[in-house]
Amino acid sequence: MSQEKLSEFVAATAKEFGIPGVAVGVLAGGQEFVASHGVTSLDNPLPVDDKTLFPLASVTKSFTATALMRLVAEGKVELDAPVRRYVPELRLADEAAAARITVLNLLNHTAGLDWNLIDTDESDGSLAAFVAKLDELTLIAPPGARASYSQAGYNLAGRVIEKVTGLPFEKAVAALVLEPAGLSNTFFDHDDVMIRRFAVGHNLGEDGTMRAARPWTSWRAGSRANYPGGGSVSSVSDLLRWARFHLGTGDGVLPAEALHRMQEPTVELRASTLGDAFGICWFLREVDGVHTIGHGGSGNGQFAELLIVPEHDFAVISLANAGPDGYPFNQAVVRWALENYLGVVDRDPEPIPYDQARARQVVGRYEIDAMNLDIATDGHQLTLEVGIKPEIRQASDADMPPDYAPAAFGFLPGDGDEYIITEGGLKGQRGYFSRDDSGTVVGVDLAGRLFGRATAASS
Repeated sequence: MSQEKLSEFVAATAKEFGIPGVAVGVLAGGQEFVASHGVTSLDNPLPVDDKTLFPLASVTKSFTATALMRLVAEGKVELDAPVRRYVPELRLADEAAAARITVLNLLNHTAGLDWNLIDTDESDGSLAAFVAKLDELTLIAPPGARASYSQAGYNLAGRVIEKVTGLPFEKAVAALVLEPAGLSNTFFDHDDVMIRRFAVGHNLGEDGTMRAARPWTSWRAGSRANYPGGGSVSSVSDLLRWARFHLGTGDGVLPAEALHRMQEPTVELRASTLGDAFGICWFLREVDGVHTIGHGGSGNGQFAELLIVPEHDFAVISLANAGPDGYPFNQAVVRWALENYLGVVDRDPEPIPYDQARARQVVGRYEIDAMNLDIATDGHQLTLEVGIKPEIRQASDADMPPDYAPAAFGFLPGDGDEYIITEGGLKGQRGYFSRDDSGTVVGVDLAGRLFGRATAASS
């Protein structure tokens, strides 16, 4: 596959989705191919290139997990040890859960912690202050009972790193991972970012106008307390180096067996866009018979995607600076690269025809700590709407990403509880509905997160 064809596809797809600036990297056959298009900012434009910095949001978790695995390899941390061995001050809403949660539970999202509705005092955005307020966070399941994607869990993992190393999280990760892996263009401190070329996020307003997203990073990731779960900034060139590292033997950071252990399944996922299982941090997914590992991230008008195919020494990175269509742009890039470089085809499953009886069972409101998910039907199709809770918007001085407008979705063949979204900024997202012993729908999984049912509605 030629550099020219990659560049042509990236430019055409960025224009199709209306993304101001994108950067794409592909590692195939030992060669690196990079394509960038557009500008860093509509208001203050500079051309995007391979060194342009983009917020990585949750792709940051791969750095956090790798750093912890280095501490495991050095005998300083045990995966099966309770977190309280390293963070004895940990308090949760449930004392039994606080005593039982292990380091591995944090790394594979089985700690039972809700997403992340914890705000530290503005004068102290430290991880220590974050942990001191974790007893305010909802527990959605006993530790180890099920997987549910949790930013809070990774921020707590960052505190483990701080306690074991005696260093601030960002300095510890730099020493443990970034520097020895040669990631010279990856940062946490905004002072490091501002002296380099960086991408500004954009959000599409209700009037169809693309505007700069404020704050620059995710509305929560700007705090040091959220660095471990989503606070890093990097470039496509550095992420290609990061992919090479995870395709290698861990030289300078991890023993090969520890690196490979991260890529092995630890807990299965059902009907999830994230994958078939969680490894240690990585989303594991089989695509057209080929095993892949990866991670995505979404911030305020910024989207990042990293996918690695170990058996083919292949990787693709896609970075986009606009929402909500940065996500489908990245997915289109990943699928195109898989098909055109490897002949691997990734297709969405087709939903079954609308079923009124099934629709009535799921209509209503579902929620996590920070967001509402509303499902409705007009008697002909189901729609799903996701948005930040109004009270959270009202309480914040910062602009926040816009809500996702109602989008059609349908049930998948099988037991009737699995679904796929078929339009909009979340197109292709899969999930499933949970039921209690009586068969009543009590929750819905979306993007790996469990939304509990708050209200039911008549259809």
